[in-house]
Amino acid sequence: MLRLSEKMNRLGTETAFEVLARAETLAREGRDIINLGIGQPDFKTPGHIVEEATKALRDGHHGYTPSPGILPLREAVAADLQLRRGVEVNPERIVVVPGGKVTMFFAILMFGEPGAEILYPNPGFPIYESVIQFSGATAVPTPLLEKRDFSFDADAVLDQITSNTRLLILNSPANPTGGAVPRAEIDKLVAGLVDHPHVAVLSDEIYSRISYDGREHVSLLSYPEIADRLILLDGWSKTYAMTGWRMGYAVWPEVLVEGATRLAVNCHSCVNAATQYAGISALEGPQDEVASMVTAFDQRREVIVNGLNRLPGFRCRTPGGAFYAFPNIEETTLDARSLQKMLLEEAGVATVAGTSFGHLGEGFIRFSYANSIENIERALDRIASLLAD
Repeated sequence: MLRLSEKMNRLGTETAFEVLARAETLAREGRDIINLGIGQPDFKTPGHIVEEATKALRDGHHGYTPSPGILPLREAVAADLQLRRGVEVNPERIVVVPGGKVTMFFAILMFGEPGAEILYPNPGFPIYESVIQFSGATAVPTPLLEKRDFSFDADAVLDQITSNTRLLILNSPANPTGGAVPRAEIDKLVAGLVDHPHVAVLSDEIYSRISYDGREHVSLLSYPEIADRLILLDGWSKTYAMTGWRMGYAVWPEVLVEGATRLAVNCHSCVNAATQYAGISALEGPQDEVASMVTAFDQRREVIVNGLNRLPGFRCRTPGGAFYAFPNIEETTLDARSLQKMLLEEAGVATVAGTSFGHLGEGFIRFSYANSIENIERALDRIASLLAD
């Protein structure tokens, strides 16, 4: 009988993919399923990006590349960071990886071990907690509260730091809540971190281009006080509707670049070559389709938030970024997992229970509005009918 390592028992999963699989099974059985569960844009990747990937293949770019990514791509990332965040970054500090999760995995493995503590947002992206536990470190949740529009309290986070804290994970705009942390709270956090030089920071900014109401994106990269211990996570998947292309990047402190590169060599060798050339085209090419997608998400945001607030037992804050609504469902008297199952099996609407994002997600459920207004309205009608029965 096979005997697996004990740490495999500590490795979690991402429920959104389980919901997607069940939704697809029901669809194959003939059910009409409206998917508001999976967190990916429903738009096609812009055509000029696809064409550049095709051209790269035709030009013979189908071999290995340097593990951190081809230099022209890392230079394009550096130029984009200068343009959008106003920060000059040496391309040698940039490591391109197959998706944002890889940066999370690398950063947590670098700092996580028995006796170490890693702070992470809760409710938050489930892979944070999963990999922290896998590493053997203690996962310490930093609460994101509904009454604060799912922002953190900087003073409360700083109070959680101990001599064993190795890494602090932040995510704004956030999955699953859509919360966007205001500059004043980030200023306060960074000022407090000056007193904790032993704590590295992983800032997950994968939704940086998807903000609403004229809200500025506040990047941790713009704070020189923590530049020597900040890991910035970003990529192409959400901004350019490239989830299936599997490409992200991180800006690492100089002291960690060699370790991140070594992990890349051991893990995946390199990102596929043609995708990297497509990534250059995405950053350097026209951005009008990005703006159009964000405008569409904004319109859908209004429809879904208004619709959710009309449902009995629901109340929903207006998200500041990303493409998720995270309504409070406590007054339905159903727990999150039961409501998720009922909505899918009885109403044909795929959602994700708040508890899939940590124990503080109980009483909430995540809706992705990366779907058409027509489908969002159909889903809301179905849920209203179900709750009325």
